[in-house]
Amino acid sequence: MNTPADAPEDRSQRHARWLQQHQEPVIEPDLAVVDPHHHLWDREGERYDLASLQDESRSGHTLKASLYVECLNRYRADGPAPLRCVGETEWWVEQVHLAERDGHRPICQGLIARSDLLLGAAVGPVLQAHARAAGPGLKGFRFCAAHDADPRLRSHYPSPPDPFGQGAVDPGLEAVARAGLPLDVWVYFHQLPAVAAWLERHPPTPIVLDHAGGPIGLGPYAGQRDAVRRQWARHLARFRDMPQVSLKFGGLAMALAGFGWHRRERPASSGELAQAWRPYFDTALSVFGAGRVMFESNFPVDRAGCSQVTLWNAFKTLCEDLPAPHRLALLQNNARERYALH
Repeated sequence: MNTPADAPEDRSQRHARWLQQHQEPVIEPDLAVVDPHHHLWDREGERYDLASLQDESRSGHTLKASLYVECLNRYRADGPAPLRCVGETEWWVEQVHLAERDGHRPICQGLIARSDLLLGAAVGPVLQAHARAAGPGLKGFRFCAAHDADPRLRSHYPSPPDPFGQGAVDPGLEAVARAGLPLDVWVYFHQLPAVAAWLERHPPTPIVLDHAGGPIGLGPYAGQRDAVRRQWARHLARFRDMPQVSLKFGGLAMALAGFGWHRRERPASSGELAQAWRPYFDTALSVFGAGRVMFESNFPVDRAGCSQVTLWNAFKTLCEDLPAPHRLALLQNNARERYALH
């Protein structure tokens, strides 16, 4: 019988064995990539730390740089509640220093810190505390407001049904604008019109929509893929003439997207992933153009559906027919420019 102490390790090992069932050669291993969205954590039976990221950076794809994105990790245990999230930034700084002490140049060159815009003007001191803790490593902020009426789709981040419509988050956006860094926004696809209307009320602030704009395939949206995709595409088109808004293309390997990759007996190939994601990618490209889309791994969340090798192979396949400058923009340069990475 497994003890509570070794059960999480067994779960992680089982998943690793599942991923190993599918191996494929790396596509264009010398074509460098930059990952603007991943997490690090040790929770719920899964450990994905800086060492794990460094190991995966040697898996075949040339990962030149990456961004750690907040994920409710390592908060302060006490002190003012709004400032407890700064503990995550402090923890990230500590991890980078430990890696440098051991002689490693961390692939993770920066972080995107938590910014709960529901705090209104009170979010300003939180942003300042992140900046003091991270210094030049702070590359942006993130506001998570994903909300759906179905309780099966409740996010880890509590959010009211319409956080963008009542003006409550307007002072927070103004504080982010004053900080001069981009803001990542995580919402579900049906919230995109509210985000667009919110941004129309404000001077342009660099905004990045996470996870392809949040198409869902679970709960009430299960079995509704075509209908959801059509609605998602209509909503996404609202951002066509907002040059300040970019899109991270990813998140489609996590369970929330509803493709069911994690339920397969064997993992999918990159060709299968690319074929399933092609309609979404083509729509994103038609709305934003190659200059406003960047590929993201969203690991270890998307690791539920595929390996790092398979994921980036799928991304390279999706853009294989584009001109070389457009491919470089999608795979590395847009992320470098948006987040000021080396």
